[in-house]
Amino acid sequence: MRWFLYLTIIFLLAGCSIPEPLLEEIKDEGTLIVITRNSPTTYYEGPQGFKGFEYELVESFTKELGVEVKYVIPDSFSDILPMIARGEAHLAAAGLTVTPKRETMVRFSVPYQQITQQVIYRSGKKRPKKITDTIGGTLEIVAGSSHEEELERLKEKHPELKWAPQKELESEELIYLVKEQVIDYTIADSNEAALNLQLYPELKVAFDLTKPQPLAWAFQHAEDSSLFDAAKQFLEKQKADGTLDQLIERYYGHVKRLGFVDKTTFTRHIAKRLPEYVPLFKKAAEKTGLDWQLLAAIGYQESHWNPKAVSPTGVRGIMMLTKATAKQLDIEDREDPEQSIMGGARYVRLVEKKIPKRIQNPDRLWFALAGYNVGFGHLEDARILAQRDGADPDKWADVKQYLPLLSQEKHFKTLKHGYARGREPVNYVDNIRNYYELLVWHNENQAPKPEKPKSPLRITTPAML
Repeated sequence: MRWFLYLTIIFLLAGCSIPEPLLEEIKDEGTLIVITRNSPTTYYEGPQGFKGFEYELVESFTKELGVEVKYVIPDSFSDILPMIARGEAHLAAAGLTVTPKRETMVRFSVPYQQITQQVIYRSGKKRPKKITDTIGGTLEIVAGSSHEEELERLKEKHPELKWAPQKELESEELIYLVKEQVIDYTIADSNEAALNLQLYPELKVAFDLTKPQPLAWAFQHAEDSSLFDAAKQFLEKQKADGTLDQLIERYYGHVKRLGFVDKTTFTRHIAKRLPEYVPLFKKAAEKTGLDWQLLAAIGYQESHWNPKAVSPTGVRGIMMLTKATAKQLDIEDREDPEQSIMGGARYVRLVEKKIPKRIQNPDRLWFALAGYNVGFGHLEDARILAQRDGADPDKWADVKQYLPLLSQEKHFKTLKHGYARGREPVNYVDNIRNYYELLVWHNENQAPKPEKPKSPLRITTPAML
């Protein structure tokens, strides 16, 4: 009888299949399915390939897992959380704000960023100071967003509040409608506002609607937490080693540098001054392998595309070359636009060659531009300060914190190259990044935009600037 019971138990155990953990299943299949959305803060196709904060974070995660990514773009933002709840993807990386209501539907990872909800309006109109000041105007928001959830909460106290939720439009598009005066107000997360408002100098943040709120990835509520635990470990590691801060700096560290006058002047010069020099920037780009729009951004930062520009220190021309640099590059006439632009492009490459090969783009590019501005020796001094302090001397996000210290005697007297106006290269790089993005945006908007992808896309190789 005992042997009969043993055999029965063995038979029953053999007939029961224990489900494989989700993480192992994903590794076996080699694909992680991720829901995201097309926006400058999440996932989009730039001039050199796919980019976006969420995109790069997901790519790093899947690289650690050893799998590829299948991105799914829903037709509407409001579809994202229901799709995760139904198990139609492994996770959502879409700039999702964690709220109590949403936590009943999905499970959120540890936060990776903090944002506030901000009310956006157009300058020239009366600035609303509180949410009830929008009453009587047209307020449109993304349907299913945390903004709608916050407005519903506020409506309990202010029943007269009204807004129109839009299922077909993204936050970026609603911001544009405010700029075009089609609507009076919209609400955007502070990271989205920062990136979009640099494109439209007419737009302003009226006020913060909420206190800081966390952004996180969303997962299905399930007993199997293997993937969730792996994501938690990954994000905590990204925080601990500074990688997450560096990614945040890469996408948001340069915004808010330019003011209204800077942007409107730049837009005017794009139309009036730039066309004459585009062929020269493109020619220099072909010779050096640099993006012509990047070279144009450098030229604008240096001289506002004025070939006769001269500084008090004697640098001159579109790329503001010194006599020594011009002599080194065999430039005969610094005020000749073609010679100046070609010389500037070549000099960026010369500085870049001095940077250790282990440093990769985009940090390599930011270092090259900083060295172009302040001199490679001073850049190295700032990297030494960073290393002394335990920061990463190979990351621009860290080194930019130490460059301003080069003007302080207690620091520069310990360094080989001495005093430098260290804030200037930080502003210089931030401005060029802004001008570059504005120029790319301007050029992209001169041609008809392709439709947003509505079907899943498979992306495996991130492209860097």
